[in-house]
Amino acid sequence: MEAKRLSIWVVAVCLAVLVPGLWAHSANFELDDYWHQKSKEAEYHALAAYHPEPEAVTDDFNYHVHMALEGTNTTRRALGKYVGKCMVTNPIDKCWRCKKNWAQRRKRLAKCARGFGRNTTGGASGRYYVVYDPSDNDMLNPKPGTLRHAVIQKEPLWIIFAGSMIIRLKQELMITNDKTIDGRGANVRIAYGAGITIQFARNVIIHGLGIHNIHPADGGLIRDSVDHFGIRTRSDGDGITVFGSSLVWLDHLSMRECADGLIDVVAGSTAVTISNGHFTKHNDVMLFGATDLNDGDKIMQVTVAFNHFGKGLIQRMPRCRWGFFHVVNNDYTHWLMYAIGGSSKPTIISQGNRFIAPPNMAAKEVTKRDYASPAEWKQWTWKSEGDLMMNGAFFVESGPQLQMKPKRKFMIKPKPAFAVTWMTRFAGTLNCKSRRKC
Repeated sequence: MEAKRLSIWVVAVCLAVLVPGLWAHSANFELDDYWHQKSKEAEYHALAAYHPEPEAVTDDFNYHVHMALEGTNTTRRALGKYVGKCMVTNPIDKCWRCKKNWAQRRKRLAKCARGFGRNTTGGASGRYYVVYDPSDNDMLNPKPGTLRHAVIQKEPLWIIFAGSMIIRLKQELMITNDKTIDGRGANVRIAYGAGITIQFARNVIIHGLGIHNIHPADGGLIRDSVDHFGIRTRSDGDGITVFGSSLVWLDHLSMRECADGLIDVVAGSTAVTISNGHFTKHNDVMLFGATDLNDGDKIMQVTVAFNHFGKGLIQRMPRCRWGFFHVVNNDYTHWLMYAIGGSSKPTIISQGNRFIAPPNMAAKEVTKRDYASPAEWKQWTWKSEGDLMMNGAFFVESGPQLQMKPKRKFMIKPKPAFAVTWMTRFAGTLNCKSRRKC
């Protein structure tokens, strides 16, 4: 017990030193008194969400994968559009899908997160908010019934949509604490405008949205909460930016063609899970940690699971700095340069993924290290366990083995990579209809 207390105390001291540097890279907002207070609150919650033994979380995830797939036919391949009866193929979907009453029990989803974002519940404790107006015309006084009005409210909210719609954001959408954006039951797309920002916030779920053709916005005065608005400079054109936030779960998203990255997780964000996504037609897919100068990202912990990295992708699936990253049971069917990269000594554990290398002989390597000599990067812990390498793909491992101390029930290896086509079969947005199994 004393040793455990000492361990927690050491972690707290280290984070107290690291966290003040979290915002070392440039940000597109003015750090006024409001944002200064929000950053302090975010630091506190990031420390609370940080897990001092991340290996235990990866083992917990693997345990749930094993239990979800026990007794299923994981050799069946996903060829063409599926039109059969509802079925679930991974532990996240098993938690809520294939139930006729899913629309009446939407908040069941809040119990389904796994990995580092496993404690994310979003707006489960709040009321439903129905978005019926796709417009986005007033940045300072958003119109009730719009998505922008919903996400800035003080209270926890479970946000749903009255019908299918395309929302063209005039400026980046600022999401506050304890929100779920739930696109199930409609075809909801964030497209042809600005992207989504989760900044100094906690406990956010985004589920079931199509996000594509995101462009930089010029910035200006934008309301980011009921009580505050401020000046935002030009945004980068990311699909989703997670900045200095914790407890974030991004699930069943279809994303493509954004001006910068599809998903950026930066500035000391932690306790994040990205799952069941379908990503296509993009260069810089995911960035975890924005700069090699910001060692505050050492607290970053991200799970990337059950995603399909598909046609038209080039690199950064993800690109990592500093933190601990569990990349598990994803299907990498396309890349042009590399799949997983990083710098600044990140820990990357790749388990049960399928990697299909491109024809280019110079791009067969899954991994890419930047800004470090071989003598340096050989000390970084990058491990491949049970991955399936196809068409000449290869993963260059490095560093010492992890000193895992899992609980007994977690001593189960992830399902082998041949099951990945099964587990990712329903990646991306789902065609959910009320009173039907989703």
